[in-house]
Amino acid sequence: MGKEKKVSHSDTQIDKQVGTFEGFDGTPVYYEVRGHGKPLIFVYGIACSANHWRHQLKFFSNEYQTIFMDFRGHHKTPAPKDRDHLSIDALAQDLKGLVDHLNIQSATFVGHSFGVPVIIRAFDMYPEIFKNFVFINGFAINPLSGNLGGEIGATFFKFFKDGYEQLPETLSYVWKFLATNPLSLQLTALSGGFNLNLTSWKDIEIYAKGVASIELDVFLKLFEQMLNYNGLNVVERIAAPTLIIAGAKDSVTPTSFQETLHKKIKGSELTVVPYGSHCAQLDLPDFVNLRIKKFLEKVGY
Repeated sequence: MGKEKKVSHSDTQIDKQVGTFEGFDGTPVYYEVRGHGKPLIFVYGIACSANHWRHQLKFFSNEYQTIFMDFRGHHKTPAPKDRDHLSIDALAQDLKGLVDHLNIQSATFVGHSFGVPVIIRAFDMYPEIFKNFVFINGFAINPLSGNLGGEIGATFFKFFKDGYEQLPETLSYVWKFLATNPLSLQLTALSGGFNLNLTSWKDIEIYAKGVASIELDVFLKLFEQMLNYNGLNVVERIAAPTLIIAGAKDSVTPTSFQETLHKKIKGSELTVVPYGSHCAQLDLPDFVNLRIKKFLEKVGY
């Protein structure tokens, strides 16, 4: 059985609950719930954390019940004993486990980056739990094909995958060193991961520390899953209201990926965030929050 406890936040007057539920394979999955009202479930990207949603959680918890969980092998959710359960299917099952644990019938799901294919796969498996969709800098196919950030990412992935198979301890050390190296952080930003003129350096440092805390084999397993997933045929079946948000300066998953989602999902809305990077919700949070709020109001949620 899962466990839950309340955390006092007298300064904000927003109730916060933290807890765990038992995944399909016994993995204890950590989650947080804030506020009251209709549920908004936030799904972050690979090697990301709740900090990627900090502006949205603060803004929307005043009117909605905001929820997020840590992926397997991320932060407060341990990696599964069976590494074969590090997959998009496993993460999709965890999303279903989350809504079942919280007795939620259906919800609006907000995904960023890798969180989008996880949501798409969960929709493929459990369409009944989805009321609306918000996709931020998302994609439904391999995001590393044919762009600057993708080429850099593909090079690093091959380096670490090949190296880990030969020297796992050495490559794990290199992984943690590079994740927190200031030069690496600059390269991440310059490749379109963040907009240094808009996102605070503290947010980038928090991201880097989070990446370094994730075991390399966990990252490699999920990253390979991401590269091999193709959900284009699935998104064509989405009939629920959908908002797609893109970053105009995103070189990791350029706007062509979001435009593809927009074309595949009938009736969807597409908004491009000026100067937005791959983390548009951190670059221009007020713009993104108000756009999502307008969408939710329009669909009566």
